[in-house]
Amino acid sequence: MARRGRGLVAWVREILAIPLYRYLALLLTAGVVAGLYFGITALTHTDRSCAKGVVRPEGSAECVGVSATTYDFGHAQFADTIKAINRENDSLKSGSYVTVALLEPFTATDADNLADVQHELQGAYLAQYQANHASNGQNPAIRLVLANPGATGEHWQYTVDELERMTKGTDRLRAVTGVGLSTENNKKAVAELTRRGIPVIGSSITADDLANGQNGKDPFPGLARVSPTNTDEARALASFAKVTAGKALLVYDKPGDPYTRTLQKSFAKLIEGSPYEPQPFTPPADRSEEGTTANTFRQITHLVCDTSPGTDTILFAGRHTQLRQFINALGGRGCQNRAFTVLTGDEGSYLTGDKDLDRDALKHNLSVRYTALAHPDAWTTDPVGTGGSAKDAQVLDQLLASSKREPIGPLGTISLDDGQLIIAYDAMQLAVHGIREATPDGKVVPPLADVGLQWPQVKGSLRVSGASGWICLDVHGNPYDKAVPIVELTPDGRSRFVKIAWPEGKPPGKECLPPS
Repeated sequence: MARRGRGLVAWVREILAIPLYRYLALLLTAGVVAGLYFGITALTHTDRSCAKGVVRPEGSAECVGVSATTYDFGHAQFADTIKAINRENDSLKSGSYVTVALLEPFTATDADNLADVQHELQGAYLAQYQANHASNGQNPAIRLVLANPGATGEHWQYTVDELERMTKGTDRLRAVTGVGLSTENNKKAVAELTRRGIPVIGSSITADDLANGQNGKDPFPGLARVSPTNTDEARALASFAKVTAGKALLVYDKPGDPYTRTLQKSFAKLIEGSPYEPQPFTPPADRSEEGTTANTFRQITHLVCDTSPGTDTILFAGRHTQLRQFINALGGRGCQNRAFTVLTGDEGSYLTGDKDLDRDALKHNLSVRYTALAHPDAWTTDPVGTGGSAKDAQVLDQLLASSKREPIGPLGTISLDDGQLIIAYDAMQLAVHGIREATPDGKVVPPLADVGLQWPQVKGSLRVSGASGWICLDVHGNPYDKAVPIVELTPDGRSRFVKIAWPEGKPPGKECLPPS
C-alpha cells in the first residue's frame, strides 16, 4: 500500500511539472479527435426524416409513415388538397375530434396510380369537410391524416405500427380508410390492422380474398367495403352483357395477384364449358411496368382471330397496364372486319387519359367496357327507383362546385371519370357513420373496438346513401347488391356511361336488407 501511495504522488508531481504550452497542445489534440469523431458519426448516421411522422427506412429512399402536416410526399399534384386538409384539421378544437387515416401509396411513381391517389385524397377530404360542417353538430369531428406504406406497400409494417400508436394517444385514431389496390402487401396490411382491432373501410379494393364472408369465414374482423367484390362485378357484367360460354374467350394474368386471380375465377365461372382454352400472360411482379407482355398479346390476337365467327367477347382478367397493351395489340389484329367487345373489371377506369393507349384501336370494330366503381353520370342518365339516387349524388356535386376556393378548396385538378373521388368520398362517409354510431350519448370519443361492430347494422334505414349508390352491408361488411356502372372507353380516351348493372340482376328492394 505504501509503494502505491508514493507512485501516485510521483505521477501527480510529473503532471504538474508539464509546461503550460504542453497542456494546451494536449487539449487541442483531444478537441480535434473529438470533432473528427462526431463529424464522422454525423456523416454515417444521416437524418432519415422526411417530415413529422414520415421517415425513409434503412435501405430505402421512400418517405413512409403517417403525416398530419402539409407534406406532399414529393408530388405537387397533392399539395392543394393536403393544404385544405391541414386547414380543416387546424380548425378543430382540442378534444372535439377523432382521427381517420387515409392509407394510400402516396409515393407511387406510375402516373395512373398517382392520379388514383390524388382523386381518392380529394374524395376523402370532401367527406371530412361535409361531416364537420353539414352534420347538424354531430360528434365527434373528424381529423384526417395521410398514411403511406410505400409505392408497392412494401413498408406496410412500419406504417401499421404508427397507426396503432395513434389509437392510444391524443390522436384518437378510430378508423383507416382507402387501401387502394388489391395487392398482397395491402392484404397483409389490412390483416394486421384488423388483427390489432383497428377498423378498416376499403374504398376501391374488390378482390374476393380481401373480404370477409368467403367460405363463411371472417379473416379481417372489422373490415367494411364500399365496392363490390370481383364476383359481384362479374355477376353484374354478366347480367348486362348476357355472356355465354360459346361466344367468349378468357385472357388472364398468370400467376396473378388478389385482384386478377379472383376476377379470373369469376369470369371462368361465367363461361364454364367454353370450347376455348383460357389464354394466360405473365406480367412483371410490379404490374405497372411494361415488361415483355406486349409480345404475348400480339400472339394472343392471332388466336382471337382463329376463333369461330360467333365469338365476339373477350373477358380480360388483368391490371390496367397489361389491359392497355392488349387493346393496342387488338388494334393491329388481322381480323379487323370482325367485331369484338373486351369486358373487364374496374382497372379499366385507369385507361381514361392514358397517353400510351392506341385510340385508333377503338375505331376498328373494337369496344372496351368495364365495371366502374362509380361514375358521375350514373344517376342522372339511368335513374332507378332504389339502390341510389341523383339527389344523393348531388350532395357531392354541390361540394365540388364550392371547392374552387376557400374555405373548402382549392383542390387542384378535379376528375370524376375514373370514379375514384366518388368512391373515396363514400368510404369516408361510411367511416364517419360507424364512428358516430359507436359514440355513446354524452361522449365525444367512441371505444375503438365498437366502431367495427357497427358494420352489420348498416342496412335498411341505417344505410349510407352514397354518391355511388346505396351502401347496405351484410353481416360480413360487404355491400349488398351494390350499383355497378357499366362504362365504355371512348376513342378520345374518356369514359362513356352505358348503364347501371346489379349483381342480383335488379336493384335492391327499398328496404335494402340482404337475404339470409
